Amino acid sequence: MTIRTESRITIASSVGEVFDYICDVGRWREWAPTVLECRVRGGTLFQPGSMLDQRAKGILWLTRGRSQQVTTVEAPRCVAFAGPMGTSAARWGMEFDAADNGQTDAMMWIEVDLAGIMRAVPGILKGSIQRVSDREMVAIKAAVESTRRAATP
Repeated sequence: MTIRTESRITIASSVGEVFDYICDVGRWREWAPTVLECRVRGGTLFQPGSMLDQRAKGILWLTRGRSQQVTTVEAPRCVAFAGPMGTSAARWGMEFDAADNGQTDAMMWIEVDLAGIMRAVPGILKGSIQRVSDREMVAIKAAVESTRRAATP
């Protein structure tokens, strides 16, 4: 069983600026609530096949390592990733389209192939993923728009 969520938001910034922000994995901690650090493994380029290594929040005060593979980079329109989510395989990505007045319509999608214990609660899991991605999109919007305001004299 696969579940999918989508979150959408309009960002007052160009498609290129939003795309560049998402591709700057060192800044993911600004918008992803569980990410403490993120980097491209080996200092290589951010491109399909690259591995992203993260230090993430765990239970209580613990942290844990996790990795994701970059699967798609089509500048400046979309990026996608694959990696584990608990006991399941997951894929997620973002798509960007130009909107009126130099704004960007951004969409984050997440797909999880439920496995193991995660198959027991698909509705609860889907709702939780949706709430987190909605919060992430609001944080991305705030970060990109504040960066743009700071750069504008």
